[in-house]
Amino acid sequence: MVVEHRVEQRVEKREAVTQSQLEDVKTQNSDLQAQSVSPPAELSVRLVNGTTSCSGTVEVFYRGEWSAVCSGWWSMRDVMVVCRELHCGDAVAVNQEALVEEGRRGVAIKSCRGHESTITECGFREGGPGYCDGRNYHYVICSDLQAQSVSPPAEHSVRLVNGTTSCSGTVEVFYRGEWSGLCSSWWSMMVAKVVCRELDCGNVVAESRGPLFEHNTRGVRLSSRCSGNEYFIRQCDNRGGPGYCFGEYYHHVICSESVRLVDGAGLCSGRVEVKSDQSWASVCEADFDRQDAEVVCGELGCGAPAALQGGLYGGGEGQTSDKEFQCKGNESLLLDCDTSDRENNTCLPGNAVGLTCSEPDDVRLVGGDSRCAGGVERYDQGEWRTVGTLSDVKDIAAVVCRHLGCGSTVSVPPGNPARGFEASCSGSESSLRECPRSYDRSPGLTVICSESVRLVDGAGLCSGRVEVKSDQSWASVCEADFDRQDAEVVCGELGCGAPAALQGGLYGEGEGQTWDKEFQCKGNESLLLDCDTSDRENNTCLPGNAVGLTCSEPDDVRLVGGGSRCAGGVERYDQGEWRTVGSDWDQRDVAAVVCRQLGCGSAVSVLPGNTTGAHGVVCDGTESALRECVITFDRHSGLTVICSSVQPDISLTDSMGGVSRGHQGPEVFRGYSFTITCSTQPQYPGGSFLLTFTCSNRTQTQPAVNHSAAFLFPAADDSHQGNYRCVYDNYGFSHNFSSESELLSLTITASPLPAFIIRHVVVLLILLTAITTSYLYYKPTRRQKRVNRVSSVDLYVNAMEMVSLSSRAEAGPGEERAAQGTE
Repeated sequence: MVVEHRVEQRVEKREAVTQSQLEDVKTQNSDLQAQSVSPPAELSVRLVNGTTSCSGTVEVFYRGEWSAVCSGWWSMRDVMVVCRELHCGDAVAVNQEALVEEGRRGVAIKSCRGHESTITECGFREGGPGYCDGRNYHYVICSDLQAQSVSPPAEHSVRLVNGTTSCSGTVEVFYRGEWSGLCSSWWSMMVAKVVCRELDCGNVVAESRGPLFEHNTRGVRLSSRCSGNEYFIRQCDNRGGPGYCFGEYYHHVICSESVRLVDGAGLCSGRVEVKSDQSWASVCEADFDRQDAEVVCGELGCGAPAALQGGLYGGGEGQTSDKEFQCKGNESLLLDCDTSDRENNTCLPGNAVGLTCSEPDDVRLVGGDSRCAGGVERYDQGEWRTVGTLSDVKDIAAVVCRHLGCGSTVSVPPGNPARGFEASCSGSESSLRECPRSYDRSPGLTVICSESVRLVDGAGLCSGRVEVKSDQSWASVCEADFDRQDAEVVCGELGCGAPAALQGGLYGEGEGQTWDKEFQCKGNESLLLDCDTSDRENNTCLPGNAVGLTCSEPDDVRLVGGGSRCAGGVERYDQGEWRTVGSDWDQRDVAAVVCRQLGCGSAVSVLPGNTTGAHGVVCDGTESALRECVITFDRHSGLTVICSSVQPDISLTDSMGGVSRGHQGPEVFRGYSFTITCSTQPQYPGGSFLLTFTCSNRTQTQPAVNHSAAFLFPAADDSHQGNYRCVYDNYGFSHNFSSESELLSLTITASPLPAFIIRHVVVLLILLTAITTSYLYYKPTRRQKRVNRVSSVDLYVNAMEMVSLSSRAEAGPGEERAAQGTE
């Protein structure tokens, strides 16, 4: 009975505890219910009508209700912030959805930078009912970290199919629940590089055109270009979507599987890393020699090894391979080489091996006088193909010359009339295969490069830091070893005009070696390497002394038949004769380049030229000279250009020493005369200059004589203080030309001494100098001395009288009385 009683007591006690716990749970539930009915925070965000909690249409809680988000343009940076705020992982995609219902309240989000924690940090443009009329919803997909194990592939993820390995094949993109082919009119190794990185497949080895899309086959268009630094295709800010790809091609990519080069400047340089147990590891310098490097360069589709050094491209952050490679140099893959365990299983910091391979021999110039001149061809899919373009001529030529190790671009003459595959470069690429290309047919491109000298980091073809080629590498030149005669040879070799500026550090320092010779050109040599050289006395070049050179543009463009050097039909000097230039499109851009090259201001009008066939020209308007534009063999009607006058110059002079340079600009002493001169470059005959004064309505006008006019002010006073400007007006070719100079700010100040005292002192000094000179160089008789003394006294008296008269004529009333008192 006692036992039963104790059991009953325990049961009652347990029931009491359970009842207490239930009461606590009820209290907690009531608290949760209270929380659930409280409104969301103002301007919080949610995704609705999606397939998961981390996908759907974006809405923002605004003034007590969920409102549409209807910004005109959304980027992946905005999506990153939404996903971060909702704790939904990475941004995957953003799509434009249906139109917002008419009359619905909406919110527009300002552009996010991608680092914000919430959308509110990006800023809003708030609107009332009807604010979103005519705009669209935005549909967002985040990676949803909690559902990744069971969720389908991420939107816009990629895969390679029908290849020989998991790292080769045709590119497909997952879009809206299915895998689709990727079609793009522009494709490059940079896009393929991102594909390989996303698939964790090492470096891109090759990319090629696949078969044509089947009729009525839908694919995903890649309408943006990757830089090559992205980790995923979706990070290329792609604005593509589904569409019919009929008439376009699939793209085939081959990536390396077990080796890659990272943190390098291009596709063929970087720190060597090998794949081991699904992770990447750096290689120690002691475990890797030139024969190993030859295998890696070959496996990655590059040329022979050029540099091999520990720490060349950083130390790496991950693990280090514990194997020593023992390649013979003829293996196809690094994993085909024998390996052995490292004797000492440590690799000191800074010893992760870096490798630079030369670029592959897949570009050549044909039909020229040397390997650095001719029509551009690229080896592609087993044959040499012509390369053409309708834009980016200067940038493509720079990449070709760099790829071939041929220095700077000298000229881009009209190319092969045969049309080639179109290329487009930014100018910074290491090789032509890094540039996007399309299969559209464009006029062939011909490039002439220098062989032993180049200008780098400049604004155009005729400016940059001077570098010369030595032992197959480029070296900067020290300012002390390079003078104007050397510069004349370089400018001539590069097809430019006379040197305009020569200065150390003008275009940076460069990162390589410095040339150890001093040039001794006479100025008439054809090539810099034809000049004599001598060893530098002091074998050091201080920082900031790498010589920079700016050459003027060549005199290979002119305007004829217009009565002025700035108006007429466009002609270009080519292959020993002047040829008519024409264009049926981009005429304003062509005219802008012509006027810029001639120093004739901006283009005023573009008129039809003569009807004789002319070489076609295509410019984008930013080029420094016409030779940087595309020149074709297509025949067009000639082009007539009228340029404006350039900005006139304004200057201040005086003949009495009354002008000084103050903190606020030029200063003129009160009572002194001064002259303001307006001038312009000789372009059009005649014209006039108007001198305006901002402190009053007073203006003066004079005709332009020898392209200038002088405005004389006899005596400065306080009313002359203010801002002056020259306005040049002219009329010609049925156009009024007008251009203004910069402002000249003039300050009138008191003279440190009265003007008449200064004039007396000046005259006395002149007399003293004359008397002293006569005494030193002549030995007159006593009688002559008396005559000379009398003459000197007379001369002094006459001079004093002239000074006094001029003082009274030029000085103000107060100064005149002071002068009379002094006398």
